[in-house]
Amino acid sequence: MALDTAAAPYELRFDAGRICLDLLATTHPVERLDSVEVLCAWIVGSGLVPADTPLSHAGVSWLVAFRELRGRLGQLVRTGSTGADIALARVNELARAAPPAPRAVSAEDGTLVRQLTGPPELAALLGAIARDAVELLTDPLARAGLRQCAGDNCPIVYLDTSRGRRRRWCSSEVCGNRERVARHRRRAALARA
Repeated sequence: MALDTAAAPYELRFDAGRICLDLLATTHPVERLDSVEVLCAWIVGSGLVPADTPLSHAGVSWLVAFRELRGRLGQLVRTGSTGADIALARVNELARAAPPAPRAVSAEDGTLVRQLTGPPELAALLGAIARDAVELLTDPLARAGLRQCAGDNCPIVYLDTSRGRRRRWCSSEVCGNRERVARHRRRAALARA
């Protein structure tokens, strides 16, 4: 199934700084992974597979597995390993699977493009995300950069790689803009009063 992710109306976001954190962001403000089609758009949009990768073999079991991994990642990212032994064991188990195998092929214009050796298996995709989480959670410097968005009611966790590590919002365009508008409205209301 070739997907047109350019026109995807799913409002999928890929700005959390790591693929495992981008998966966590699919719960806000509502469940984003609500169909196999959206999941496939997320898989392509996240860069797990090249855009022209066939995903027609994806099914409801994929949706269930991605959501389950997302739940486990949420436990680990938000609480660490304290009290999350089952989540940690599951992520470690999933991380053992080899990620999809890429290869370089010549495009029509002669440039090299990435392509997979075959349709990706569910275990390989989950393994790539789980490995990303293991790398993030075991790297003290990266883990120190984890932040929760300061936006009102925004649960998104992101990796702050900004200069001086002063980033406050998951997205300056989304939560940051909301905060600036709210501040402006408060100032305008005070000026009128």
